[in-house]
Amino acid sequence: MHKHLWFETDKVFIDGKWIHPALGGTLPVEDPSTGAQIGRIARGTQDDIDMAVVAAQSALEGNWGQMTAVERGRILTRIGELVNARLDDLAMIEATDVGKPLTQARNDAIALARYMEFYGGAADKVMGETIPYQQGYTVYTLREPHGVTGHIVPWNYPMQIIGRSIGAALAMGNACVLKPAEEACLTALAFADLAREAGLPAGALNVVPGLGEEAGAALTAHAGVHHISFTGSVNVGKLVQKAAAENVVPVTLELGGKSPQVVFADADLDAALPFLVGACIQNAGQTCSASSRILVERPVYDEVLARMAARYSALRVGPASADLNLGPLISARQKEIVEGFLGMADDLEVAARGKIVPDAPAGGHYVAPVLLADVPPYHALAQQEIFGPVQVVIPFDGEDEAVEIANGTEFGLVASVWSENGARQMRMAKRLKAGQVFVNNYGAGGGVELPFGGVGKSGHGREKGFEALYGFSTLKTVAVRHG
Repeated sequence: MHKHLWFETDKVFIDGKWIHPALGGTLPVEDPSTGAQIGRIARGTQDDIDMAVVAAQSALEGNWGQMTAVERGRILTRIGELVNARLDDLAMIEATDVGKPLTQARNDAIALARYMEFYGGAADKVMGETIPYQQGYTVYTLREPHGVTGHIVPWNYPMQIIGRSIGAALAMGNACVLKPAEEACLTALAFADLAREAGLPAGALNVVPGLGEEAGAALTAHAGVHHISFTGSVNVGKLVQKAAAENVVPVTLELGGKSPQVVFADADLDAALPFLVGACIQNAGQTCSASSRILVERPVYDEVLARMAARYSALRVGPASADLNLGPLISARQKEIVEGFLGMADDLEVAARGKIVPDAPAGGHYVAPVLLADVPPYHALAQQEIFGPVQVVIPFDGEDEAVEIANGTEFGLVASVWSENGARQMRMAKRLKAGQVFVNNYGAGGGVELPFGGVGKSGHGREKGFEALYGFSTLKTVAVRHG
């Protein structure tokens, strides 16, 4: 399939071993840059999920469950070291599988290593507390793993989302069953192999590729799973939550977004411009936290629009290996969805477009980035998540209108404020409905340490940072009556 692969691709990884899926099925692997099939992966089903859950439960009852927190942390740290040693291979695999430019794919591999380092160091630092109570009692709390955790990760950032989800779950002592998206499984399989090489006990991590309606549905409905972490679309998130409700297990949902950056007239535009454009076009706009809405105060609206348009006109789209500004979309289906949204833009002003390079392979799923001007706040393209390189610019007058427009969607994942006025920064940070608010920046360079998640239809629960460790554990209160 690919010279950079050193692991099995058409098998599932269960109980520390590569085995053929129970029903023997496979799924094609496509290179989005060319549209060509480059190999096959396993098509896991209910039987494979059953075996994975049994293996995970056995790990909890065996070596993995008996391991101390410091030992778990050392294994995660070793995984991070192995990821660092194979950054170039992992970047090439991800670029080929997902279609993102090589530099972006390499940054994802670096982030995966950083997650392992962070959670490796944090594993033995999650502590309970003592609670003042009645005379004759000592009361304290313990943080314990849920047990078997199910993880469904999307195709847009496999390595990063595996890092923040699996890393935190393993640090807390859970045993994991991972179902990667069928469109992009390769680095999930690579990660499993590196984890085994690092000494992770058999069964602590199991990886079952397959279709969402088969392996994914089986995992979310499984009675042996004690917590589910899902990143993906709102509609599928609802299905996951309904399935989990049947077994009364907690769910972490990180769903869609329509994230705004709010630019006031006193903003440092030189500092803002790279973030205004870059936060949308990264990974060809296929990012839940993409800043697809730019709100600009009228006194600087024309200048901001002109400067953004100049940047858009210089953007180039091509195959992942060319390492340009944007690569292809993940699939023909995703391209069709984005082009369908662009079909709703006939009544809007196109301020600028990027260019698909002439030598881009004809079978690749390329869409030129589009900047739309003077978009009404309640237009479909200003309300719905497009998941492609389409950005809208909306004028506003004053803070109140900015807040109304920024909070005027069903999402609430990320927001940003650009202003040199300190009081305004504080007011806006409080008033914006989002799980993360950035002031005079956007994304803070990824921020492994920064809790991440949404409000509204963007989901609930938090990943990343220490907060994720609390989400992947359950709190036990112990009251000792000693007189």
